[in-house]
Amino acid sequence: MADICCRTKKILHVILFVSIICLIPASACTIFVVTPGASEDGSVFVGHTNDGVGKDWRNIDDVSLTCVLPVDHEEGAMRAVYFDPNSGSDAAGNKADGSEKEILGYIPQVSHTYGYYTASYGMINDQNLMSGECTDYAKVELDAEEGKRIFYSSELSNVALERCTKAKEAVELVGGLIDEYGYYGTGETLIFADSEEAWVIEMCSSPDGEGGLWVAKKVPAGEVFAAGNEFRIREIVPGDKNIIYSDTLFEKTEAAGMRSPSQGTFDWLETTSYGEYSHPYYSLMRVWRIFDRLSPSLELSPYVENSYADDYPFSIKPDEKVNLTGAFGLFRDHYEGTEFDLTEGVAAGPFGNPYRYLGPADEHTDFQNDTYMEVRPGANPRPVSAIFCSYSYIAQVRPDLPDELKGVLWFGPAVTYETVYAPIYANSGNVSESYSSGSRLRYNYDTAYWTFDLMTNWAMLRYDSMIGDILAAQSRLEKSSYEMILETDKKAAELLEKGDVEGAKSLLTDFTVKRGDEIIKDWKFLTAEMIVKYSNGLVTNPITEETTEGGYPDWWYDYSGYQYGPRIYQLEELRETEGLNYTGEYVDVLKNSTFEEIVELL
Repeated sequence: MADICCRTKKILHVILFVSIICLIPASACTIFVVTPGASEDGSVFVGHTNDGVGKDWRNIDDVSLTCVLPVDHEEGAMRAVYFDPNSGSDAAGNKADGSEKEILGYIPQVSHTYGYYTASYGMINDQNLMSGECTDYAKVELDAEEGKRIFYSSELSNVALERCTKAKEAVELVGGLIDEYGYYGTGETLIFADSEEAWVIEMCSSPDGEGGLWVAKKVPAGEVFAAGNEFRIREIVPGDKNIIYSDTLFEKTEAAGMRSPSQGTFDWLETTSYGEYSHPYYSLMRVWRIFDRLSPSLELSPYVENSYADDYPFSIKPDEKVNLTGAFGLFRDHYEGTEFDLTEGVAAGPFGNPYRYLGPADEHTDFQNDTYMEVRPGANPRPVSAIFCSYSYIAQVRPDLPDELKGVLWFGPAVTYETVYAPIYANSGNVSESYSSGSRLRYNYDTAYWTFDLMTNWAMLRYDSMIGDILAAQSRLEKSSYEMILETDKKAAELLEKGDVEGAKSLLTDFTVKRGDEIIKDWKFLTAEMIVKYSNGLVTNPITEETTEGGYPDWWYDYSGYQYGPRIYQLEELRETEGLNYTGEYVDVLKNSTFEEIVELL
């Protein structure tokens, strides 16, 4: 048996066409898009959790937000394309022009680039075009090469937001750039959405090393799309007006032996990928959870046959239309109320901690190929709200407002369940400094990431009690932000009606920066209060000074052998007794009682 396992591991690590071994933890994100007809007020929502670790294309840690301002460029200018060290590629370009970032190549610049928000990936631009991303495994994952394979999805999303106003325009641009300049790194899914429609584009390297493979599909009006680290586009039918793909897709995959025309309709997922990330259900369980929450009437099963199962459609129509709070809620989930509920069971400890420490068997590495599947020692369900999240956001484009006011980026640092989504106008020219700085490697309580990450880690000590305080404060702040946005909309609209565009933009910027600062200040105060309230295993009311000793739940006392502890002097005999259950009851015994007499009462 040991020999078989050893051979299996060796074979698994020699994946067809893959020229790299990913030594950096890749992003393991969850994304969704809600089209206008699927939302309560006609808004479009794009959600993304950035569950990666490490430096991104900015050559900084991926926990901070960058505001890129609009710029006019001189004729003949060139745009540098930067290497992304979090792409799974181990090849980088040269540093040039004094830049700390590694440059793989250049593309012709356009005369004007739009302003946008970005971190590891582009989020929303000042033209109300939104984007979201998740990483996928592909059969072909090639290294970057200067002048030949210079694009990864992160820079593709940035270039699209710099140059495009519409979703379809963005996927066509991205596809064209892949064809012309080549694609490296992991497989990737990008969402692009505008005020009217949404498109999904999926991509990977080409087996011949030139260009890349890609396909894009429109999300049907009135529906919701979701993905979590696995390609979601399946059948490609030539002539379908809702699908676009590279001209050489069929030719290249057939030449490489990845598929044959005799197999029938082209299946993008089966042709280009081995399926799920890390372990079975790692990806598809999150898709099930989002779809089941939105459309329980579909009665979708969480169980599938394999990575290529077609149990879940590309997109679904929600039973009830989604509002902003509902969009936030899709990211705040540990499978509560299901058979996979991470707040229950021994692994959650006595206080329902939904987060699991990652071990060697939890690595984000491929576990299957054409022939073998590696069965690991164990696995925890992968929730949408993961402990290793660096940030998340819900980008929103709202109807019936001037274009300058429609776009809002709701940005949440650290773990999604305990974060507070701060409102950032797409047309703001700045953001709170707390949100634009920070690193996982250096603790700094003035940064947004550490402000929220500290709270999550503190809450893990007594999660079932602390989460109530956290959610109450979270709800209060997000509700206030929403009300403030509405007031700011009115004031800015009045300025726009008077022709004062700069005044309106200044108002949006001031609001964005001030509100971000307020949220950080409020959360710091709450954290200090929570540290006092829940220190040393006690629960202390700082106002009344009343202190309670909460102890543990009865089931935990029973499981941990509390009843076999030193509660009588005949401790050795007590430990040798089997079948005692914790009842929570107190009994009185005579001091000269025998052990047998005491046990009868217990």
